[in-house]
Amino acid sequence: MAIETVRTVCNRDCPDACGLVATVEDGRLVSLGGDPDHPVTKGFLCQRTSQYPATQNSPDRITTPLMRKNGRLSPASWDEALGLVADRLLAIRKESGPAAILHYRSGGSLGLLKSVVDYFWELFGPVTVKSGDICSGAGDAAQMTDFGEEESHDFFDLLNARNILLWGKNLAVSNVHLMPLLQQAKRSGARVILVDPIRHKAAKLADRTILVRPGGDFDLAMGVAARLFETGGVVPDAEGFCDDFAAFRALATARPAADWAKAADVGVEDVDAIASALAERPCSIQVGWGMGRRMNGSAIVRALDALGAISGNLGIPGGGVSFYYKRRGPFDTSFLKKTPPRAIPEPLLGAGILAAEDPPIRAVWVTAGNPVSMLPDSATVARALETRELVVVVDTFVTDTARRATVVLPTTSLVEDDDLLGAYGNHFIGASVPVVRPPAGVKSDLEVIQALAEEIDARTGREEEKISMKVRGSARDWKERLLARVAPLGVTIDRLERSSVRNPFAENVLFGDRKFPTASGKVNLVHEMPPSPPEEAGFSLWLFSNSTEKSQSSQWAAPEPEMLTATCHPAAANGFADGALVRVESALGSIRVRLKHDASQRRDVMIVPKGGNFDRGNCANALIKARTTDAGEGAAYQDCRVRLVPAT
Repeated sequence: MAIETVRTVCNRDCPDACGLVATVEDGRLVSLGGDPDHPVTKGFLCQRTSQYPATQNSPDRITTPLMRKNGRLSPASWDEALGLVADRLLAIRKESGPAAILHYRSGGSLGLLKSVVDYFWELFGPVTVKSGDICSGAGDAAQMTDFGEEESHDFFDLLNARNILLWGKNLAVSNVHLMPLLQQAKRSGARVILVDPIRHKAAKLADRTILVRPGGDFDLAMGVAARLFETGGVVPDAEGFCDDFAAFRALATARPAADWAKAADVGVEDVDAIASALAERPCSIQVGWGMGRRMNGSAIVRALDALGAISGNLGIPGGGVSFYYKRRGPFDTSFLKKTPPRAIPEPLLGAGILAAEDPPIRAVWVTAGNPVSMLPDSATVARALETRELVVVVDTFVTDTARRATVVLPTTSLVEDDDLLGAYGNHFIGASVPVVRPPAGVKSDLEVIQALAEEIDARTGREEEKISMKVRGSARDWKERLLARVAPLGVTIDRLERSSVRNPFAENVLFGDRKFPTASGKVNLVHEMPPSPPEEAGFSLWLFSNSTEKSQSSQWAAPEPEMLTATCHPAAANGFADGALVRVESALGSIRVRLKHDASQRRDVMIVPKGGNFDRGNCANALIKARTTDAGEGAAYQDCRVRLVPAT
C-alpha cells in the first residue's frame, strides 16, 4: 500500500485560495487538510473542502464524453464528440458569423489557465461573451469609480486596526480564514461591529451586532456620515482629496442622523457606535459581497468608501475599505485582446440569449459554470439553452446545465488541477498540481480546447490561421507564460509548487500619499440617492440565498438534501410550525422547503441555501427575477420578495 502526501492549492470560488495537503493511498484521494505552512490557511480548511474526497470519489463522476442521441445523453468517444462540435461551430460561424456563438465562463474554477480557453474563443471569433459579474460586479464598479483601483491593504494589516467594521461579511461561511486574524486583533484590543440584515456566526466575534433593514445599508451609512459631520469626525483635509465633497455633505446632512437610522430600521445609538469607531482611527471597513447584490448595491459600497475617506481611514495602517484583492494582478494575460463583438450581461443571460438578433445566439459553450442553477430566473436560462442548436458543457458532473447540453465533455477536478491561483481575500498566489491522476478519458480544460483547436484546424486547412499553434503548450508552458511578470522577482513555478508566495506587487497600505488613480487624482464621493426596488404587494419577506458551511453554489460538501431548509423568525412564519413542509413563493415561482424557526433573525427575512438543484425543485434562483445592480452589471439577487404558502 503506497501512501503519500502532496501539497496543492484550492481553485474553488472562495477568497482564500487555501494551501492544501492531500493524502493519497494507491492513487486514490483519502483526505484533504489545510497546509500548516501557508500563512493564511494555517492548517485548517472549510467543511466544504475538507469533505471533498467524497465528491472526488463519487460514482456519478463523468469519465467519458456524452452526446445527445434520440433525446438522451449517451456515451461517445472524444473523436466523435469533438468532430460533431467542430463541424457545427464552423458551420455556424460561416453562416452567421462568430457572434452567433456564446462562450460563458464562470467561477467553478478560478485557475488562471482558464484564460487560455478565453484566448481560443478570441482566435476562433472573437465570439459573444458575458459581461458584468453576478457576485462582485456592483462592488467592483463602486471601488473603481471611487478610488480608480480595486485592491486591499495587506491581509495582516488588520492587526493594526483599533476598530473593525464587518459590513455584510459572513466570515464563518465566506471568508473563514479571516476568523483567526479577527480573533487575534480582538485579543490585542480591537473592537468589532457587525452590520448585517441576518444574524450569523460572525456575531459571536462582534462587540456589537446591528441588524440593518435589508437594503438599508445606504441609509445607515448616510446616517453615520451625518453624525461624523455633526460631531467633527470628518478629517480637516477631506475636501482636499475628495471630489464632490460638498454634494456628499449636502446629501448626508439633508436629514438628521435619527431619520437615517429610522430608514435603516436601527437605533440612533447604532449610528453613533459606527461613527465613533470610524473617528477613533484606525478603523478598517471589511466589505462583504452580499449587499452588493441589490439594485442599490454599488451605491452601498460607494457609501462605505465615502465613510472610509471622510473619516481619514484611507492611507493609514489598520484602515482602508477592503472589498477585493487583485487575484489576477501578478499574472501576465496580455495575450488576451478582449475585443468581443457583443456581450450579454451575466445576470440577464437567459433573456439575453433569447432576445439576441443579428445574429441570434445559435451555440453556447460553458466553461467552469452551471448557469441554470446559479443565475437569476433559472427557468429562462434553462429555456434559452434548451432552444439552441449546440450547447457544449465542460464539467465533472451532469449538472442542471449539462442536462440541457448537446455535448458534455468531462474535465479534471479540484485535485487533478494543474494551474495557477491568486486569492481575492489575501495577497497570496500559488500553484495547483495534480495530486491524483484523472480517470482515463478525462481532459483538462486546456487539453479540451487544444483538442478542439486541432479538430477545427484539420477542417480549415489554412496554415496561417492555425489556432492550434497559438494555444499549444503544456500546462507548465502556460504557467511560465502567465508568470512572466513576476518570475524576474523570484516567483517561479518551482517556488510556487513548494509554497504560496505573496504577490510582490501588492502594497501593505493603499493610498498612503492620498493620491488616487482616478481622473482627478481624488476620491469620487457618492452624492445621489440610489434607486429602490419596486414594491411587491403581498410578499412581505426578503429572500436571502446564501452560501452555507455545507454548500457553495450548486455544490454540496455532503449528500445534497432531498429538500432545502428555509429559515425565518417564528413571527414571520405565517402560522406554520417549526419543521413544517411549506412553499416559499415569489412573483416568479415557488419551491418546497422544510421550515426552520430562528427567533434571532429579523422578522422580514427568509434564508435559504444559495444555488441548488433546479431540476429537483431545490433552486432558490428559480424565485429570483433577472435584474442588474445600479452599476457593474451585477445580479440583484437580494431584492427578491417572497411569502410562505401551504405545500401542495
